[in-house]
Amino acid sequence: MRVLLKVSMDTEKANEAISNGTLPKLIEASLEQIKPEAAYFTSENGQRTAFLFFDLQDSSLMPVISEPFFMHLGAKVSYTPVMNRDDLQKGLSQLGR
Repeated sequence: MRVLLKVSMDTEKANEAISNGTLPKLIEASLEQIKPEAAYFTSENGQRTAFLFFDLQDSSLMPVISEPFFMHLGAKVSYTPVMNRDDLQKGLSQLGR
């Protein structure tokens, strides 16, 4: 299932991770692991935030993906099912109209 993984990082912990060089390594390892079709980085509500769109093959992978963000960045993590244009068209075509 295609999902949006939103990672909002604690500012103090992210500052520390930048200072000691672990933030780039954590981000790179996570991107390599989940192989997102798109990855965006911005600030939201005053926190560094990543939006990663990828195919979650099995929900049992959620702890493996999430824990590094929790443990090293004090992050808030959420998963949201999403559709692309083709998925939406397929779903709408099944409405029987």
